[in-house]
Amino acid sequence: MARDLALSGFIPDENHDPAVAFFIEIEEGEEQFFPPHQHRKGQLIMALHGGISCEVEQGMWIVPPGYAVWIPGNTMHSNRVMARARLCFLFLEMGEVPMPNHCCTLQVSSLVRALVLSLAQRGLSRGDRSRTDRLVAVLRDELPELPVAPLQLPSSGHPKICQMVRFMADNPENRRTLSEWAKHLAMSERNLSRLILRETGMTWRHWRQQLIVIMAVRYLITGESVQMVSRTLGYESTTAFINIFRQVLGTTPGRYLDQQMSHSGKSA
Repeated sequence: MARDLALSGFIPDENHDPAVAFFIEIEEGEEQFFPPHQHRKGQLIMALHGGISCEVEQGMWIVPPGYAVWIPGNTMHSNRVMARARLCFLFLEMGEVPMPNHCCTLQVSSLVRALVLSLAQRGLSRGDRSRTDRLVAVLRDELPELPVAPLQLPSSGHPKICQMVRFMADNPENRRTLSEWAKHLAMSERNLSRLILRETGMTWRHWRQQLIVIMAVRYLITGESVQMVSRTLGYESTTAFINIFRQVLGTTPGRYLDQQMSHSGKSA
C-alpha cells in the first residue's frame, strides 16, 4: 500500500511549475505496481530506501539507493516499487533541465541528492518561489553531469523478446539455455541469437548476464545475503555468481551492498 506525502490529487500535466518534488513511501506488504502511463513532465525517481524498477518499451531499469531513474516527458512507462521503499519523485517541466531523451539510471551525487530532498521537503507549496528557482538553477547545472549506471536490461517491443524478459524476470532461477528458448519459440538457435542482438544490441550471453545482475541487485537491497541471492538465481557456486556480478558492475556483491547501504543511510 502506497503512502504518499503529496501525490494524492497531483496530476503532472496540470502543473506548470518548473520543478515539483515530494516523497513516496510503500508500507509493509507486497511490492506495488503502477501500470503504464505517461505525462508531459520529465520525471526523476530517486531511491532513498529499498528500490524501484521502471519498464519502457526499450528496456527495464532498476533503481537501488544512491541512484535515480530518469524518465523523459511523454514516455510510456510502468513502475514496480518494492515493499518498504522510500522514494523521492521529481517532476521537471520540459526544457527546464537539459536531460537525455531516453531513460537511464543515474548515480546521484551528494549535491543533487540534497537539492532534490530540499525541493521534496517543500512539496507542492508555492511559497518563496525565488528559493525554488535558485534550487532548480543549480539542478540545471548538476543533473546533466550525473554518470549513467549500467543497471539497464535492453529490451524492445518485439513480442518474443518481451516474452523472454517477462519469463526470466519472473523465474530468475530458471537457467533456460538459448537452445531451449529457440525450441520454445519455434525458431532456430541462430535466428534467435540474431534477433536478440538486433533488438537489444547485446549477445545472448551478455544479455542474460545483465538480467542476472539486475535481479541480484533487487534481491540484495531487500536484505538477502549474497549466498541466498546466488541460490535464488540458480547458481550452485556462489563464486561463479560473484564473478558474473563483478564482470558487469566492477565490484563484488558484498562491496556493492555496503556502498548502497551507505547511500541509504545518508539519504534517510
